[in-house]
Amino acid sequence: MENLALIDSFSEFKDDKRIDRVTLMAILEDVFRNALKKKYGSDDNFDIIINPDKGDLEIWRNRIVVADGEVEDDNQEIELSAARKIEPDFEVGEDVSEEVKLIDLGRRAILALRQNLISKIHEHDNTNLYKQFKELVGDIYTAEVHHIRHRQIVLLDDEGNEIILPKEKQIPSDFFRKGENVRGVIESVELRGNKPMIIMSRTAPEFLEKLFEQEIPEVFDGLITVKKVVRIPGEKAKVAVDSYDDRIDPVGACVGMKGSRIHGIVRELGNENIDVINYTNNNQLYVTRALSPARITSIKLDDEKKRAEVYLKPEEVSKAIGKGGFNIRLAGQLTGYEIDVYREGVEEDVELAEFSDEIEAWVIEEFKRIGLDTAKSVLERDVQDLVKITDLEEETIEEVVRILKEEFED
Repeated sequence: MENLALIDSFSEFKDDKRIDRVTLMAILEDVFRNALKKKYGSDDNFDIIINPDKGDLEIWRNRIVVADGEVEDDNQEIELSAARKIEPDFEVGEDVSEEVKLIDLGRRAILALRQNLISKIHEHDNTNLYKQFKELVGDIYTAEVHHIRHRQIVLLDDEGNEIILPKEKQIPSDFFRKGENVRGVIESVELRGNKPMIIMSRTAPEFLEKLFEQEIPEVFDGLITVKKVVRIPGEKAKVAVDSYDDRIDPVGACVGMKGSRIHGIVRELGNENIDVINYTNNNQLYVTRALSPARITSIKLDDEKKRAEVYLKPEEVSKAIGKGGFNIRLAGQLTGYEIDVYREGVEEDVELAEFSDEIEAWVIEEFKRIGLDTAKSVLERDVQDLVKITDLEEETIEEVVRILKEEFED
């Protein structure tokens, strides 16, 4: 039969799309049967023989021979005289097989057929791609920077699959050039129309967890378990680890000698500061560890309200809170407790403005001018020193001190 462009492309589809023989033949048969239904009303009596490797396809229509003038369905039946033109010794009641040429379907049908075939191949390819990457969600993946846009980076993997790394999924310090390899986790796969949209993330906690698996053999082997990861991407992270083997120090194994094991992970994350702590079921101890590097003096937990009151020496407070409040925020996320920090041994201070009914406003403003805006800050200074550095009379200062002392004595 004629080797039309449609047939010539069978092998091309098979090679380009890597479709197995059985699937390709099923797609081809489905496409042709749809075309036959449109042309003849039914495809039940057609045999389709496909050899995709050679690009051969044959279509045979099977009909029953009936007497001349008795045809009720010309798709299922053929007159005796017409049958004998095919083979002169046919008789009524016998089956006739007649080859249908592609050209018989009509030019428009052939064009539609080819378009339908291409559509089915793409649909199959997209479905397989969706399934493939759906199984990879949460796993680390590497792809090459193909195109850099304002709101996202388009990556291509070794198979030519397109992966999107949105701006909000990038670490703030990330900077990539075209052709550079990028690592991240496959965060989600969505079907947009028939095309899968594959989203990569470098900010997800799962990325840090998977990096631990890749870089630390004990985590990969299951000897150490990563219990929970919380991150402020590019700034700070806390990782709780545990081991069923008492002989293993989970934190030491993850960090390595002089930080040798965790150094590669820190570098991958744009020098993100990573605290590794031992997980425990003891909530009081867990909160204490989560607030490291601060040293806690005492702690009170309300397990029902999931609140923790933490008391520290004044010099430890800034460590507990951390730069930008990152440390205390991550400690709360890691433990699930809302953490309140208190200075140990320091009574609650009071703003000078609270004494406006007893101390004149201009006096309060004079103290504020030299940076003393709370009761404690004033009481901590010597009266004679205050006389020297303010425009206030000694009697006025002594009266202010008396009022403030009475507040704390009460």
